[in-house]
Amino acid sequence: MDATSKPHNIPPVMALYAEKHNIFQLMQARWICKHLSATYLCPQELVQSMLLRRAREAMASESEDEKIPNELWVALLEERLNDMDCVKLGWVLDGFPETRKQALLLQSVGIAPRHVVVLYAPDTVLVERNLGKLLDPLTLEVYHTTFDWPIDFTVQKRLVRPEGISEQATAKRLLESHRNIPGIIQTYQESHKAINADQPCVDVFAQALNFVLSCPCSDAPFTPRVLLLGPPGCGKNLQAALLAQKYGIVNVFFGDLLREKVAANTAVGDLIKPFFESGYPVSDSIALSVLKNRLAQKDCLTYGWVLHGFPHDVDQADLFKHMGFEPNRVFFLNLPTEVAMQRISQRATDPVSGERYHTIFKPPTEEEVHRRLRRNPKDAPRKVETKADFYSRQVTGLEEYYEDGIFLNADQDPYTIFEYIESCLVKPLPVMRA
Repeated sequence: MDATSKPHNIPPVMALYAEKHNIFQLMQARWICKHLSATYLCPQELVQSMLLRRAREAMASESEDEKIPNELWVALLEERLNDMDCVKLGWVLDGFPETRKQALLLQSVGIAPRHVVVLYAPDTVLVERNLGKLLDPLTLEVYHTTFDWPIDFTVQKRLVRPEGISEQATAKRLLESHRNIPGIIQTYQESHKAINADQPCVDVFAQALNFVLSCPCSDAPFTPRVLLLGPPGCGKNLQAALLAQKYGIVNVFFGDLLREKVAANTAVGDLIKPFFESGYPVSDSIALSVLKNRLAQKDCLTYGWVLHGFPHDVDQADLFKHMGFEPNRVFFLNLPTEVAMQRISQRATDPVSGERYHTIFKPPTEEEVHRRLRRNPKDAPRKVETKADFYSRQVTGLEEYYEDGIFLNADQDPYTIFEYIESCLVKPLPVMRA
């Protein structure tokens, strides 16, 4: 028996409701959302949302009986997934994509669902279910002549047949679905599960929920997603550079990402600049938007990445996880504060040559060079100590959050550290927890 077919404890209230109403795909998605406390999304909700910038454009297309372009659908969904409820809680998307082209467009912008549930049933069953639907125009509640007939006689009298569910229209939609489903399954070949919907609703829900709660596992890091955490001075920058150089993965330093936005005079950079000037941390919403845009680029998706400088605390780590870019290797580079102080506070730069020196490990050989050395204000002992104290207050929570984290002693030769990191990269990937 595979993990997705094992029995699951279904909440009694859910079971009674499902058996009573016997509603299928829509309620499967909604009950999964309720069970996981996730956000429910569907195409119609995207079109009708006045909070999305291009929703009016989509509504205009619908009002003129024009087909909404695939690119517009993807733009609406991408914008909606950036909202805090989707980032924080996760999401369940119902009824989209409908074609392989739409699925590939989603992948091209970095939207890759971890689990894809495909519900199927004989055409005769689907036609019977669809033709029996009736709508209460007052409450918009959907009923069924066979499975869910309302007890209230007043409700019975006002029921109407929804548009687009005639036998001919249903047959046309089924034919279109049969043409498109194989392509969609091919796109999500490694992450989908087909479930027979011609059985009690509670059983369909149990199978779908078990699948969604299952944890994908890979035997090799085809796309390494490495996260380096540690106090200032622990060598994250060097280790990231070595990994990027040897394995071709993308070196993503979060601090540089923000500075690049400011230097380029972008709209996001204008939002970041006041934080830099005031010395306060950049807000999580802006930070995550910048980070997501970078990790969703083709080089990161193709070759993998090594990230350092983010997250700073558990809240950011949780937001990062729900953004869809969860790391598959997390390294904690541990370093005593006094060693960090020695490493950072004693370093300086020659403003003429740009060469970096250290008064203990790499002192200049010429007196003239020594006299003109300048220290970065950020390397002042008090600022280094403040950063180290902040990290020490957050690291316990981060260690608990990343249970599969790998701990390293950073107070040793950097190439010894790199060799250990390499050895961990080639091990099988850990099982990712839901």
